[in-house]
Amino acid sequence: MLKKIRIILATIVFIMVTLLFLDFTDTLHHWFGWVAKIQFLPALLALNVGIVVALIVITIVFGRIYCSIICPLGIMQDITSAIHGKIKKNRFCYSPEKKWLRYVMLVVFIIAFIAGINIIVSLLAPYSSYGRIASNLLQPIYLGVNNMLAYFAERMDSYAFYSVDIWIKSVSTFVIAAATFVIINILAWRNGRTYCNTICPVGTVLSFFARFSLFKIRFTPDKCVACNRCAKNCKAAAINVKNHSVDYSRCVVCGDCIGKCHEHGLRYSFKIQSPTAIISTNSSHGNKVDNNRRAFLVGAAIATTSAMLAQEEKQVQGGLAVIEDKIAPNRNTKITPPGSLSAQNMAKHCTACQLCVSNCPNGVLRPSTELSKFMQPTLSYERGYCRPECTRCSEVCPTGAIKRISIEDKSSIQIGHAVWIKKNCVPITDEMSCGNCATHCPVNAITMVPINPDDENSLTIPAVNEERCIGCGACENLCPARPFSAIYVEGHEVHKFV
Repeated sequence: MLKKIRIILATIVFIMVTLLFLDFTDTLHHWFGWVAKIQFLPALLALNVGIVVALIVITIVFGRIYCSIICPLGIMQDITSAIHGKIKKNRFCYSPEKKWLRYVMLVVFIIAFIAGINIIVSLLAPYSSYGRIASNLLQPIYLGVNNMLAYFAERMDSYAFYSVDIWIKSVSTFVIAAATFVIINILAWRNGRTYCNTICPVGTVLSFFARFSLFKIRFTPDKCVACNRCAKNCKAAAINVKNHSVDYSRCVVCGDCIGKCHEHGLRYSFKIQSPTAIISTNSSHGNKVDNNRRAFLVGAAIATTSAMLAQEEKQVQGGLAVIEDKIAPNRNTKITPPGSLSAQNMAKHCTACQLCVSNCPNGVLRPSTELSKFMQPTLSYERGYCRPECTRCSEVCPTGAIKRISIEDKSSIQIGHAVWIKKNCVPITDEMSCGNCATHCPVNAITMVPINPDDENSLTIPAVNEERCIGCGACENLCPARPFSAIYVEGHEVHKFV
């Protein structure tokens, strides 16, 4: 029963997290957005003390159930391991804890985080690793199926589906996502939870608390026949049958061992009991082990905690931007999303999970290729512009890298300012009137002025009021000049209200 409850809860969480990265309609985040916010590292970076404390308390009480029920990367490994388990049974064995490796990786992660080496933090963060896998590998497949349904629906005069563009936002991020998927799944296929118990910093942190958990999987020595079946099915390699011991720092309470023990030699018990006490308890109650009740308590605790941590999210209509065939300008300062406050705040809190990138309805956000900000979101306006009525990136960010903002705030946050390039402007190059940038500026920061003030019939060119411009990129995106726009947005290191 413990295993069944774990599988049910893990399946629900895994589906919800995955759909957060696949959804392009802004409908599922309203219901499932809280799942991203209860991930350990995002909650820690967002300073959500209540969530962090709750996850630690859950670990102290029930063991490392976070890794097998809440963490999507851990669940993905369980899926891969389970598939191999159908082919090759009883394939694991006990191995001592590799303390030197897991603690070295944790120290490296902490040093990288303090020193601001974002690429290391992003690569080691488990939730972010899965986010990149979902947004880069799974989302194109999901969108392809959607486009196929839209194709057939259109021919039946139905608009239940609409076609969306499929494109690779960053080749380097795609390659890293693919490599991460292959490496972690190979480890899971061969040895189960190797990644979680040697590399993952979150797993190592939670292992400190799991050693002292109240609920633990324990041996009943008088019933154990040393068949070793439990150890052969422990994907964490944490069960030592010879010593009748379990390494609780690595055990993720999956329940596989209990299900494989035909002699009821293992139980998930609450009290810390000596072997004598366990024998005495079993003799007074017969062979009955009430695993169903204890498993129900685990499921109820997780479900209740998840409901308490859920937060109501606000829906905002975004809209799809018009696709423009443009070449990105060489910006001296990259543009960070509204709500990120500054480039420093973004670099400090962002783990490059790609949730904001995959949810951007306007095609504006894409992973950065700069080493210091590698895979973190940056804005570019070749395919659309940052619409003033859209705040979706601030709504979905679970780490606090992009603070939650209102539509009113969005229209007054200056993330950059427009710069006019004379040699690219249509009135200069083609001697034709234009004014597209001024017409579409949502804050009226662009004014058309005559090239020759003394000629009343003179063509006009744009003049930018930098104090009013918010850097939304509407002018850059809708400029008819090709391949480079005659006006582009230069980012600001620190955002300000205008």
